[in-house]
Amino acid sequence: MSSVPSGGKGSGADSVRRRRRSTVAVKESLRELRNQLSLLNHQVGARLALKDVDLDCLELIVAHGPLSPSALARRAGLHPATMTGILDRLQRGGWVVRERDPEAADRRAVTVRAVRDRNGELFRLYSGMNTAMDGICAEYTDDELELLADFLRRTTDAGRVATDELTAD
Repeated sequence: MSSVPSGGKGSGADSVRRRRRSTVAVKESLRELRNQLSLLNHQVGARLALKDVDLDCLELIVAHGPLSPSALARRAGLHPATMTGILDRLQRGGWVVRERDPEAADRRAVTVRAVRDRNGELFRLYSGMNTAMDGICAEYTDDELELLADFLRRTTDAGRVATDELTAD
């Protein structure tokens, strides 16, 4: 992958301007996507009686769990005391369970695991978006999808690094 503008018609200055416009368009589209996904997640959370931060943490647990509460707090960029309230709400709602960690030296240590039986509710609420994404993906070749997946992975990694830097401050 090259960061140098690829070949095209026109002068070098035209190529640089075109490249800059394209880069700005990608960044604007990512901001719009972030906003739209935030609105979707807010609606899903409202249907499930979950706060936005609760849904974010639930998704982290589903994707990376089981996790200790402190590991989840680090991943979410939240203070551990805040995590206690979030986990209490998720547990009361039947979304997660806290279990003793048999591997831990401290017998009080727990891990948090998502209750898989509740996944169907989440899938149902996201089904419209998933169906739309399937349709969009069907319009791309396998090579284009690989390129898009790589771009999104790298963008996610860049976001993770930026978040870690802000969290460390």
